[in-house]
Amino acid sequence: MAVKLTKGQKVNLDKGMQMALIGLGWNTNQYDGGYDFDLDASAFMLGANGKVHQDEDFIFYHNLDSPDGSVHHTGDNLTGGDGVDDDEVITVDFSKVPSHIEKIAFTVTIYDAQIRGQNFGQVSNAYVRLAKMAGPQDMVGEEVLRYNLMEDFSTETALVVCELYRSEGQWRFNAVGAGYQGGLAALCRSYGVNV
Repeated sequence: MAVKLTKGQKVNLDKGMQMALIGLGWNTNQYDGGYDFDLDASAFMLGANGKVHQDEDFIFYHNLDSPDGSVHHTGDNLTGGDGVDDDEVITVDFSKVPSHIEKIAFTVTIYDAQIRGQNFGQVSNAYVRLAKMAGPQDMVGEEVLRYNLMEDFSTETALVVCELYRSEGQWRFNAVGAGYQGGLAALCRSYGVNV
């Protein structure tokens, strides 16, 4: 049975967990703007200063793997939000994460949100789940943690959903749930990625 978290909660991960699956899901509300919703999950591998060391530490639909092979994005889902399963998945192999990486931030943004007139107020049932993977081929995993985003993000176009971070030699999960204006470009600038 997975532990259900609320915004701001932090939990230690099992020290024996070598691989984790971060599954992100959502539904879109009734919308008559003429465009489909394309939500995109991303991961930012950050140093102690809260910034990427290199642009390749930004894992997203155009850069599916970190240079060290520790973080893998399984691919862009262009029509997510129509079911109960994960819409996008990012995996982490803790044994491969370089020692200079202190935190991995997981985000969701709306593609072309400004042009399409879309925001997270039009998205419902958003969640993130962390599952322990039995191995590289296990794309379901054993769910350990779940964070349902209950906030009303009526104008935001980018969300920092959660973070994995090191604390005293152990990985921890932080349920962040923070909304931002400016979409993916704003997050990239905040985390030090050249855009």
